Amino acid sequence: MIGFGKRIAYAFKSFFAILSSGEIPRDVVEEIVQPQAPTALPSAATPESVKPVESADRAVQMLAILQRDGRLIDFLTEDISPYTDAQVGAAVRDLHQSCKQTLLRYVQLEPIIASEEGEAVTVQEAIDPAAIKLIGNVTGKPPLRGLLRHRGWRASAVNLPPLPDGTGRAVVAPAEVEIP
Repeated sequence: MIGFGKRIAYAFKSFFAILSSGEIPRDVVEEIVQPQAPTALPSAATPESVKPVESADRAVQMLAILQRDGRLIDFLTEDISPYTDAQVGAAVRDLHQSCKQTLLRYVQLEPIIASEEGEAVTVQEAIDPAAIKLIGNVTGKPPLRGLLRHRGWRASAVNLPPLPDGTGRAVVAPAEVEIP
């Protein structure tokens, strides 16, 4: 399970990257998304006739789901400075529970290194720099021994609902207008 702080950091980083460049940051994608094996195309389809799903569409979809189920975007964009720590804590508890349930429903995560944080681990020679980040006094060549500071997370399965056709793919949350 990806930690709450890291989820917020990824959501925030992805949200602003999508707004500015229309793309999810590569480091976020590489850490969260597992490459999928290519699937065979139906006999009538050719690679040119299959429209690829834009990664930004899926990122916006995930933000929309987190907004719908947990009001994550509302929380992140609200100025919380006027509230007491107790008020923020109570709001975060509800937000955490809602977003955690949503994440569990749509994304299956597994640790990159299964050891407990703080334990000694050995990093072997063939490391994937997208999966393992060496920090501290990094000298020499692998295998290297160090303390695990964060297990890392990899998405082993993503089960998002199909994207809607046509417009609306960039909508994270629709505006609501109450008519009296």
